[in-house]
Amino acid sequence: MLRVAMAVAVLAFTVYCVVDVVQTEEDKVRGLPKLVWLLVVLIVPLAGGLSWLIAGRARGILQPRPQTRPRGPRGPDDDPDFLRGI
Repeated sequence: MLRVAMAVAVLAFTVYCVVDVVQTEEDKVRGLPKLVWLLVVLIVPLAGGLSWLIAGRARGILQPRPQTRPRGPRGPDDDPDFLRGI
């Protein structure tokens, strides 16, 4: 039963990586051409998928997300101009 679960998990991970490679735009792929990444993910499922997630995507899983700044007041009670008029 454990072997079946592991096989299904590897298959699901491989399908996820294949879909991610196919849907990623060509100019956002790093390292290798998109077709080569697809072949790597398909030929070496676990190692290829991990390599894709770490080194092939535009923003790998080991890279931090860019910090976003708040865009301003979200409601009237957060708006200083509104509060001054009360």
